[in-house]
Amino acid sequence: MKDLAMPAPASVPAPQTPVNPRSRVLVASLMGTTIEFYDFYIYATAAVLVFPKLFFPSSDPTTALLSSFAVFGAAMVARPIGAVFFGHLGDRLGRKKTLVVSLLTMGIATFLIGALPTYAQAGWVATALLVLMRLAQGFALGGEWSGAALVATENAPRGKRALWGTFPQLGAPLGFIIGNGLFLIIGALLPSESGADPTQPSEAFANWGWRIPFLFSAVMVAIGLWVRSRLVESTVFTRTREAGKVRKLPLATVVQGHWKQLVLGTFIMLATYVLFYLMTTFSLSYGRAAKDADVPGLGYSYTTFVLMMIFGVLFFAVFTLVSGPLADRYGRRATLVWITVAIVVFGLLWVPLIDMGTLGMVLWLVLGFTLMGMTFGPMGALLPELFPTSVRYTGSGISYNVSSILGAAVAPFIAVALWEAGDGSPWLVGVYLSAMAVLTLAALLLSKETKDVSLEEHGSAPAGEDPRTAAATSSVS
Repeated sequence: MKDLAMPAPASVPAPQTPVNPRSRVLVASLMGTTIEFYDFYIYATAAVLVFPKLFFPSSDPTTALLSSFAVFGAAMVARPIGAVFFGHLGDRLGRKKTLVVSLLTMGIATFLIGALPTYAQAGWVATALLVLMRLAQGFALGGEWSGAALVATENAPRGKRALWGTFPQLGAPLGFIIGNGLFLIIGALLPSESGADPTQPSEAFANWGWRIPFLFSAVMVAIGLWVRSRLVESTVFTRTREAGKVRKLPLATVVQGHWKQLVLGTFIMLATYVLFYLMTTFSLSYGRAAKDADVPGLGYSYTTFVLMMIFGVLFFAVFTLVSGPLADRYGRRATLVWITVAIVVFGLLWVPLIDMGTLGMVLWLVLGFTLMGMTFGPMGALLPELFPTSVRYTGSGISYNVSSILGAAVAPFIAVALWEAGDGSPWLVGVYLSAMAVLTLAALLLSKETKDVSLEEHGSAPAGEDPRTAAATSSVS
């Protein structure tokens, strides 16, 4: 009897690692940062319009405004603490779970600000609660940006990492338009009374209208949580975890093995933060201040000036996206060097532009927000590329958020002080921006290009190291 050949067993395909659809990645990274910046803008707007009177009563308007900005800046101090906490979770447990927790924390804090009593109702307790909620916002935001940037860049196709990294950055202009657009609608529905100062909100707005944007944030957070809950973990992180390269103490690893990247990343981000907060927060105070005030401004009504700002922010959005392909083609470092030089020049041109009247003011806003988009866009790729997968969440988050202290926490405070020292002229504020941009330029010149660095653990190269030799020198702890 003939031997019957046994049929060859059917080959079983290797299990495929779940991959996030492109649309889900981009929406998830965009949605979180849109909410982040929406929360920032509505707080910044309220800090200018109503918080000085509602939570920081003072006989001196400038003192009340500075007190309001001080609480605004306190959140920036909490952000690096949040970066360490959420970075630890993100590098240990994964990006998805951490992003859900940070967004939920931020959403609760923002909603509760809208429900707070005022100083007239609860005295110092009201101010203390506002500070507490603002610190909670900052703590949550410390883990938000880096996680969103990692979701985008770790899922990006080859050669398009900077482009995908611009999507979380796009949340900044979108958050501005939504937040300030909502304030404009509320202001139109609750206009200043006849004969009242048009630069000041109405009594109804000051009593309860300002609360609506904070309470509305709950809707946006719910949508963001739904989108993020559908993500799967990035392949880059999954492979790192399967290879046993997850660090027990990511903070210790990044401080010991990547401190140079931390310092460079912090100063590379500095000019971006200063420009961002001057164009959004300081400009609103300067534009609305009466011409005959103790510290004179431009005397625009709130509605007029915010509409001018929204027009400028459209350029912010467009050039954020434009910066991605440029950084992918020419490199992050080369692109940012030229943009930073332009920021230095822009800071020195503040007074000549503003002295041209309304046309000059619009041009000032357009140029400032265009530069903002060009410098902010590539950061979504550059900062994560400085660090290996096992400490990327922690490292990029610390650099981004420590820079927020140096650039954002003090920028509005310093700007108001320089504005006052200049007797109403912002020329010293422009010089301050140029000086910070020089520090960023120095950090860029000391760094190396990162666009060819692999995000895989075995291919990650620290800043200054040739990515082709990264496999032999990737850090371990």
